[in-house]
Amino acid sequence: MKPPLFEAVPNFSEGRDDDTIARIVADVRSVEGIRILGLHSDPDHNRSVLTFAGEETAVLEAAVALAEACAREIDLTAQTGEHPRMGSLDVLPFVPLEGATLDDASRLARQVGERVGAIGFLVYLYEAAATGPHRRNLADVRRGGYDGLAARLEDPLWQPDYGPRELDPRKGAVAVGARPFLVAFNAYLDTDDIEVARAIARMVRERDGGLPGLKALGLEVGGRAQVSMNLTDLQKTSMPVALEAVREAALEHGASVESTELVGLAPLEAVLQTARHYLGLRELDREHVLEAALWDAP
Repeated sequence: MKPPLFEAVPNFSEGRDDDTIARIVADVRSVEGIRILGLHSDPDHNRSVLTFAGEETAVLEAAVALAEACAREIDLTAQTGEHPRMGSLDVLPFVPLEGATLDDASRLARQVGERVGAIGFLVYLYEAAATGPHRRNLADVRRGGYDGLAARLEDPLWQPDYGPRELDPRKGAVAVGARPFLVAFNAYLDTDDIEVARAIARMVRERDGGLPGLKALGLEVGGRAQVSMNLTDLQKTSMPVALEAVREAALEHGASVESTELVGLAPLEAVLQTARHYLGLRELDREHVLEAALWDAP
């Protein structure tokens, strides 16, 4: 049997300096057995999303190398950006791939959390790796952001799972978790009014009575209002369903969707769902995709 595989999708707080980003990614790439699958850097968010995969030991060592590089290369006291953040290495989720389970990914997250805490990050475990129900939701873990970390440390309910009990302002805190696939999908509006984007986000996200498995924020990016979305359960809410909900909500506010953006990678099923929706295809599965048929051929 092949060893189980895992994907890591860390977000780190640098999206503008290409040299800094390259040095951070190079430290991850140097770990034997690691495959870099994608990198998305956004200067307005001042944030990069890196995707890498491998076997358990390799992914663990690559995650630690990433944390060490972020601690060395990024000073959070001097960092600014549109996207909320609480650490130089901000979010570090693990996703089970072939041969792995969510429990396996949770165990990996805890091992990584302990190692990253030893580097000096405050570490909060979330989703399937969470140590309490109030820590499962990433939005709850990150509420208050970097500026609220010092106050959070005074609350017994929010002591970090690993790491020091005093804040290192350069490093901040990192949320380390285990979860299924998540699709990060953004919609740009034809307005620069951020309040419109925030109102739309409230209308579509699950937390405020919107679509199940949809998280959303309203941001200003590149002179445009953006509805930034995370789709956490594609069987409940797919990309086209989310997009149509945003379009409908935008019309109520006198706006429209100008363009969309995929951040990081999406599973093939997410793309197939989109094609089925907009092409009206009764059937479209993996075996109908030429490249997939070539990959699967014996």
